Amino acid sequence: MSEARPVIRTTDHGTAKLMPDVDRERAWLLTVDGAPQSYVDLDEPTHLEFEYARRLGYVLDAVAEAGRALDVVHLGGGALTLPRYVAATRPGSRQDVVEADAGLLELVVEHLPLPAGSGVALHAADARAWLEAAADDSADVVIGDVFGGSRVPAHLTTLAYAREAERVLRPGGVYLANLADAAPFGFLRSQLATFAEYFAELVLIAEPGVLRGRRFGNAVLVASHRPVDIAVVARRAAADVFPARVEHGVAVREFIGGACPVGDADAVPSPEPPDGAFGIG
Repeated sequence: MSEARPVIRTTDHGTAKLMPDVDRERAWLLTVDGAPQSYVDLDEPTHLEFEYARRLGYVLDAVAEAGRALDVVHLGGGALTLPRYVAATRPGSRQDVVEADAGLLELVVEHLPLPAGSGVALHAADARAWLEAAADDSADVVIGDVFGGSRVPAHLTTLAYAREAERVLRPGGVYLANLADAAPFGFLRSQLATFAEYFAELVLIAEPGVLRGRRFGNAVLVASHRPVDIAVVARRAAADVFPARVEHGVAVREFIGGACPVGDADAVPSPEPPDGAFGIG
């Protein structure tokens, strides 16, 4: 068997690099302009290497009974880590992946192909534009994991965007987002305030060190109209190699404080992470 080699390609939005993992035979790390984006093990699609991806996985496992097929929209494609996870854990699911970088999609499909019958449809489009054109009540889950390099684009942080996500979700649906910030959490607080305008239930999942303001890091936002099984998610997050806290209810409202929802006119991208802030978990 020939040794796997890195693949480097200039795509529509940057320089993408696929790096083989020397410890796992068919596993790859995707970076774009040097920022880690995705990790995929083609032989074990349920393996979620990144910390934030595992936390999203814990919520995905809890939104419906085990094995039940779901209609899922992924805003942001990367190497299709979570679509592969859903296809493996919830066979028969219908999934739409929306990725603005068509060249990146081509690279991933060429070198990390999806299994036959995965039920995943790929769309080269802007996430918000695609969402605005989607049908009402058409998804069980919408996942926002869009990064322009290492920052969430401004137009995916606003009230108008949150309203579209709520419209596309079915009444029992769940919105998930991978966000990143550091103290004093101006961006993260404003995102919670924005989604609180349209969703009755909010949950925040992050490492204690991040929530205490000790370092920059990822946080998972969960928004829904009905309670998610917090106890199950909290147990799994606490038992992770990198334990995380699950905040909801009063704790989330206190965290939001006086933060205001974000309009299109005053939207800004998420903060630029410090060097070395993002790594594999």
